Amino acid sequence: MEQLPVMNLEELKQKIKNGKYILFFSATWCPDCTFIKPAMPEIVKDFPNYKFIAVDRDDNLDLAKEMNIFGIPSFVAFDNGVETGRLVNKDRKTKAQVEDFIKSLPQ
Repeated sequence: MEQLPVMNLEELKQKIKNGKYILFFSATWCPDCTFIKPAMPEIVKDFPNYKFIAVDRDDNLDLAKEMNIFGIPSFVAFDNGVETGRLVNKDRKTKAQVEDFIKSLPQ
């Protein structure tokens, strides 16, 4: 999974304008983020049609605010730069919940 450097919303839009992406917002201090991180390599492997990008919420605070990411861990899906779904809240997420979210996205 690629780690997103610090960038603004316009730079992000350029990066994700072609292809399918899942942004994974988290922070090092977040226990619920730590809970889902061990499952991420398997989730990435199970959905090869998506490019996964890890976004450190603290490093990208302005971007998170612009995207209305107020709880972590959170997942936001894009297809050719257009948001197609989001699993954004402050609740702990299980591997099954994340996979169900990805499966529910338009194909």
